[in-house]
Amino acid sequence: MKLVFILVHVLACIALILIVLLQKGKGASMGAAFGGTSQTIFGSTGAAPFLSKLTAAAAIIFMFTSLILALLFGKGPASVMKGVSGPAPETTQTESAPPPVPENK
Repeated sequence: MKLVFILVHVLACIALILIVLLQKGKGASMGAAFGGTSQTIFGSTGAAPFLSKLTAAAAIIFMFTSLILALLFGKGPASVMKGVSGPAPETTQTESAPPPVPENK
């Protein structure tokens, strides 16, 4: 079961990287004004809506598998204070000495 979640997680990671790299930047449409090619493969709006939905789906799968893997491989409650002893008991002084008096010269 753990192996299945690891494989899905790795595939989601690779897919997320590739999908983000396939998307064009905000200034990429400026090339079309100067004789560049238009993006008519995915329709008049291009691939932006499809790739953004695919990115959201891959991100949701990635977060879900990350949570599941953290729960499966977690070691339970762990403390950073393990092996540290508590505070030393306070000692009470039966006789307290008066504070030193400064000398005047």
